[in-house]
Amino acid sequence: MIYRLLQTEKSAPLFGEWQETMIWSCLQGIMGTIYADAPEKPASAMALLGDFCFFAGKPNKELVLYGPGRGGRKFLIMVPQNDKWAELIKVCYGERAKKVIRYAIKKEPDIFDQKALKDMVEELPDEYTLELMDESLFRKCKEIKWCRDWVSQYDTFDEYQKYGLGAVILKDGEMVSGASSYSGYRGGIEVQIDTREDFRRRGLAGICGARLILECLKRGWYPSWDAQNRQSVALAEKLGYHFEKEYAAYEVSL
Repeated sequence: MIYRLLQTEKSAPLFGEWQETMIWSCLQGIMGTIYADAPEKPASAMALLGDFCFFAGKPNKELVLYGPGRGGRKFLIMVPQNDKWAELIKVCYGERAKKVIRYAIKKEPDIFDQKALKDMVEELPDEYTLELMDESLFRKCKEIKWCRDWVSQYDTFDEYQKYGLGAVILKDGEMVSGASSYSGYRGGIEVQIDTREDFRRRGLAGICGARLILECLKRGWYPSWDAQNRQSVALAEKLGYHFEKEYAAYEVSL
């Protein structure tokens, strides 16, 4: 039997020192959910937030099969704690589980060169405007597929104001690039960054990212970055981050 943990700290030892902010969001009760095989002394646990789930502790087939049923999801990125969890994901989903390589970025709070970031923001061409996410932009993001993940984990703008932050570039009043918080935790956010396809390769993502980092630093927040591909790693490094390691995840179609 699988249980939703209300006392999430009971699962914390299973996740150990895993440096993943979405796990922290779940453990802190900010957003997302922890599921486990027992309510008091779990041996297996899953942190589920948005399109991501993280498996920790003793591999548990019931738990791996349980996550996709939450919220009618059609797609999940499953991140195993070790090879045994990875094998179980493959056993459970077969060809529906596509192995991908993601790229962890080091969490180093004091590395950012604020002058360099400010200079990058100043490079924005005059035909664009750069704004922080407000309620009007928040509502627009909810309605536009390509940028919905900037705000998708926040039910209301009040919640976003408390645990989120974003910087958006507009052209003729339309959003064309942005950096926002996919999720939030106490002390920081997980960065979600994208540019509309017809405005890519113009340096806009870097400018949004620079502004978002500067705003996070003003609040004393850490802007955590996890890269889906090498291009994302390169952008992170341009902004001052450092690459840490590759890791395996599984994109599961349901």
